[in-house]
Amino acid sequence: VQLQASGGGLVQAGGSLSLHCAASGRTFNGYTVGWFRQAPGKEREFVAAIRYNDYKYYSDSVKGRFTITRDNAKTTVYLQMNSLKPEDTAVYSCAASRSVILSSLQNFRQYDSWGQGTQVTVSS
Repeated sequence: VQLQASGGGLVQAGGSLSLHCAASGRTFNGYTVGWFRQAPGKEREFVAAIRYNDYKYYSDSVKGRFTITRDNAKTTVYLQMNSLKPEDTAVYSCAASRSVILSSLQNFRQYDSWGQGTQVTVSS
């Protein structure tokens, strides 16, 4: 599956952004999709994931602020980001896999398809 992320931008602290991860391929509904982010000088960080059965998992840093959803008919996964903080500033990338096990959703090495990143900048 091929992925394309979009929706990044510049927003003030407390604001909102919605990221989209559009996938090609008719078998999208069998994939787990995750969002990861990487800030300058920092390691890649797990943000959220949604499994084929709509199970959702979030990192503690975004729980309660971010919501991940999917629309299999549109082969798109969304990341709604509310109450954004300056520390959310990063390049956000989406990734997909058919074989990520539940205990490894936050492990970027488990994902084999990646989209290009989209920059999210939150000003204070």
